[in-house]
Amino acid sequence: MQSLRMIENWPVPTAAAAVVRADGSVAGAYGPLEHRFPLASVTKPLAAYAALLAVEEGAVELDEPAGPEGSTVRHLLAHTSGLAFDEPRTMAEPGTRRIYSNAGFEALGDHIAKATDIPFPQYLHEAVLAPLGMTATELPGSPAKDGVSTVADLIRFAAELQAPRLLAPQTLAAAARVVFPGLSGVLPGYGHQKPNDWGLGFEIRDGKSPHWTGASSSPRTFGHFGQSGTFLWVDPDARAACVALADRAFGPWAIEAWPPLTDAVLAELAQTA
Repeated sequence: MQSLRMIENWPVPTAAAAVVRADGSVAGAYGPLEHRFPLASVTKPLAAYAALLAVEEGAVELDEPAGPEGSTVRHLLAHTSGLAFDEPRTMAEPGTRRIYSNAGFEALGDHIAKATDIPFPQYLHEAVLAPLGMTATELPGSPAKDGVSTVADLIRFAAELQAPRLLAPQTLAAAARVVFPGLSGVLPGYGHQKPNDWGLGFEIRDGKSPHWTGASSSPRTFGHFGQSGTFLWVDPDARAACVALADRAFGPWAIEAWPPLTDAVLAELAQTA
């Protein structure tokens, strides 16, 4: 896809990107696909997928207590547990505010590790990474932000997010819909959003503005971006997903570069549909 060549102009040392169709085929890829990048918060959708598998396996339940008092697994996945951004400090009653929380995902990882008696990085590997053949991906630390992966591996995950083999389709569909609708909050890097819609581990595009996806992205688009210069989105209406990894911290360059790439990808997909 010619649109992916836009990453050549990004002010970053290294970047790679790919577009994956709903049938799992690769519509296009560009850059060093086997280069390992720190994912930052693009780790969270992988961790959330492992958590949803733990739910399906019966190891945990979405509405069982987890995290601070009154919080559940569902609250932790949806950033509504009340925990602060980067420390285990309660800032609100569960279910009342959308407080984006690394601490919440760390509490989630700890909860699943205790329930399964398996360290969370190992559980993620056994439940998600190994079955999908994501051999270059690992989690050496926090389930909120410490994943490392390649575009080649995330192509496999992007295919799974469109035609799940590990999860029941209805489980993934529920995770990609708004949970606790109507809550406002801050989208990191983009300011206060009302509402600030999230699913279970995935951010929902909806009508947010400004946003890191494109002006032509459908409201049903879901995914995540990371502070290391990374993003992954799935647009069900376009029947495609896009992953882009870079090795420069998120900042004004990304705010300027990412939406035009997404709009160019969607326009090229529409022309070839």
